[in-house]
Amino acid sequence: MSETQFSMFPGADLPEIEISEQQADLVTKIEEGQFLDVKSVGIAPAKLSHTISAFANTDGGEIYIGISENILGGYVKQREWSGFPDVEAANGHMQAFEKYFPLGNDFQYEFMRCPTRKGVVLHVTVNRTQGIITATDGKVYIRRGAQNLPQTKSDELRRLEYTKGVISFEGHPTKAPKELITESPVTEEYLSYVVPSALPAAWLKKQSLIVNDQPTVAGILLFAEEPQAQLPKRCGIKVYRYETGETEGYRDVLTFIPITVEGHLYKQIQEAVDKTVTEVEKIKRMGSTGLEAITYPRETLHEIITNAVIHRDYHIADDVHVRIFDNRIEVQSPGRLPAHITPDNILNERFARNGAIVRLLNKFPNPPNRDVGEGLNTAFEKMHQLGLREPSIEERDSDVLVTIRHEPLASPEQTIMNYLETHPTIRNKEAREITHIRDSDKMKRILSTMADKGEIEGVPGAKFGGMKYRKKQK
Repeated sequence: MSETQFSMFPGADLPEIEISEQQADLVTKIEEGQFLDVKSVGIAPAKLSHTISAFANTDGGEIYIGISENILGGYVKQREWSGFPDVEAANGHMQAFEKYFPLGNDFQYEFMRCPTRKGVVLHVTVNRTQGIITATDGKVYIRRGAQNLPQTKSDELRRLEYTKGVISFEGHPTKAPKELITESPVTEEYLSYVVPSALPAAWLKKQSLIVNDQPTVAGILLFAEEPQAQLPKRCGIKVYRYETGETEGYRDVLTFIPITVEGHLYKQIQEAVDKTVTEVEKIKRMGSTGLEAITYPRETLHEIITNAVIHRDYHIADDVHVRIFDNRIEVQSPGRLPAHITPDNILNERFARNGAIVRLLNKFPNPPNRDVGEGLNTAFEKMHQLGLREPSIEERDSDVLVTIRHEPLASPEQTIMNYLETHPTIRNKEAREITHIRDSDKMKRILSTMADKGEIEGVPGAKFGGMKYRKKQK
């Protein structure tokens, strides 16, 4: 694959990439769906903008412009690489993109050329955007399967705003009397830690937790003694225990009627974590010495439950669900991931859907979200330290499911050997990074033992940067 640069946007160079015939075949056989689309060069930029808007407002996606379809009898019979004659021929499309979808982190463009194919194909990559993206017709679209669906009704647009975190339900006023939070013992105790001291009503208004004499959703969640009475089916945490390791839990294997943990967020998170830990400690399974207790890092459970509560979409009428199985724990949080956050970048990117909740909860003594922005990283690291696989994060149609499995990681030795399958050598530092072992001396002993067993050997003459190892040469 070779690459040249073609200037289209002011001050920017777009790559022109040469691909193989095999790669070109793969492009022509792409199955259109939630994340992929192909278009002919004849498509009007205005119509193409529907697809870009839909991808940006949903999960992102890729478009290949320059693939024609020969249709017979209502069915696609054949696709053909039929690109722009040259990159200048795409000017009409690129000028529209420059105006509405400028080159940057959200939108990327490149041209692809194959020596055995006609013309160049424009490859457009669209990432999920933080804000709502409008097509050139002024409408907003979302992606459902291979369709671009316009969102024209006010309730559809409002739902999308909540989903993407453009607006947050936490600021929505409730019909509850303001006295529920101005005269709450929770507020009184909280304000005893606030400097300078303040009167409840004045302070709550200053924090925008009371608007037009009505407490907001965030105000109720944080400071009402029983928020669930004012926000039914929106702020409970349900804990289930299923005596099974099957994919789905069902009534016959429930060990008790699901528990609903209620109360203001600070108290609720603590009690939900305590209840989950208590139930997990009761789980036994057969080990080498008989029945053995199953152990999960408390920090992992704490951080994942905390995240489910403070980052959920409170516009959705559902509770947080914690399901404890024999071999895993599932934490289901209502609402999709906000803005540009995806399961792939969630450990590195930051976005708070409920900014007031996150900020004010952090000011409680010993707050559940003490390490703001680092909670999930802590959850993953603690699993590694216990020798367990990291949690998995799945974004579904209307919720996020985090699964914490009680499955051991590969041994450090196996992880090192797997690394050497694709890398010629490894050093102590690299070995510690991939095995999550922090102690340099401990890793030195592991590598030395592997060398003694004839699994690896030192690389002759490698001194700079520390000893290098490779797979034992035969």
